[in-house]
Amino acid sequence: MIETTIQSLGQRGEGTAEVNGHRVFVPFTLPGERVGVDTDGERGQLVEILTPSPDRVEPFCPYFGTCGGCSLQHAGPTTYAAFKRGLVVTALSHAGIEVPVGEVIDARGAGRRRTTLHIRKHGAGYAKARTHDILAIDQCPILMPALQKAAPRLAAALYAIAGDGDVAITATDTGLDLSIKSERKPRAEAIASFAQTYKVARLAFNGEALFMARPPSIKVGKSLVELPVGSFLQATQLAEETLADLVLKAIGPVKSVADLFCGVGPFALRLAQTSRVFAADSDKPATAALAKAVNFTQGLKPVTTLARDLFRDPLAPVELQPYDAVVFDPPRAGAEAQAKELARSKVKTVIGVSCEPKTFARDAAILIGGGYRLESVTPVDQFGWSAHVEVVGVFRR
Repeated sequence: MIETTIQSLGQRGEGTAEVNGHRVFVPFTLPGERVGVDTDGERGQLVEILTPSPDRVEPFCPYFGTCGGCSLQHAGPTTYAAFKRGLVVTALSHAGIEVPVGEVIDARGAGRRRTTLHIRKHGAGYAKARTHDILAIDQCPILMPALQKAAPRLAAALYAIAGDGDVAITATDTGLDLSIKSERKPRAEAIASFAQTYKVARLAFNGEALFMARPPSIKVGKSLVELPVGSFLQATQLAEETLADLVLKAIGPVKSVADLFCGVGPFALRLAQTSRVFAADSDKPATAALAKAVNFTQGLKPVTTLARDLFRDPLAPVELQPYDAVVFDPPRAGAEAQAKELARSKVKTVIGVSCEPKTFARDAAILIGGGYRLESVTPVDQFGWSAHVEVVGVFRR
């Protein structure tokens, strides 16, 4: 065992220390702590905490440290918030961007409304920390109450009809939505029996809905959106509402907005209460769900939807010309191609939303290079106790 002092937290939430002139990453440690570790190259394994940080707290999950899902349950509020904000500050700094970064908004809310569990014969759960082995669990306290115990129980019960596989479980306003990936071909009667026993709203196998008691739906603004199989949602309802509030306040009262990478419309449906909206995404089922929600909602301004691959075919400056503002919320890969077109456009206000600070910073640098000023950056924490954070940036030309 080697004694050392933890200097800071790395990008994955692991403590960093210097051992014999080399940097070592030690999970489940905090800055300032004196610890005993065993080392293997740059990997360190915590053996003993000799001097704990005053901001260390007791983890609330019995699986913490073994489960690979959470990395920061031992961090108290001061260290935790500084780490999350630091992810954004560091990414912007590496991209050469100097801008004030706001304090982290806590949007963990009542817990995550969706999760993906691995199904195995011995039970269901998440991958163990730093391995591909599966840790069977009985509960997951970072989920919303309706899922904490129900999700592992449902996933484990699925083994009888699905065998080894994965299941994505989403809590919707009309019931639980289960989407299973498995190589086993299920029997129709087994699926119906399972779905009726556990009273799920929908059960899908490999992208195809095989049972549906009622469409899984969520309320977005004034609209009710029926979710396509496997559709993307923000991790928590509070995060969706928080991000939308930030976007709407930054855009203000304008006549027309383009919502790019729109998904099922968490921004578009709220923006349409006051502005005309053009909404585009490569996910055809998502844009179709958005269009259907618009058709069944009274009092909205016109909303035009389009299925379009914005990675390969971004909107050009001439197409962006009609819009007073643009909001983009891409996957983790970011919106590099679209950012380049926006940089050439005359759109006055651009709002960038991202779950990956590094690609956000890259795209921000492109917009700044095209004449935009990055007015504000706000970190939003919906991925509780993980090394992930959401970012909202406001750009003005």
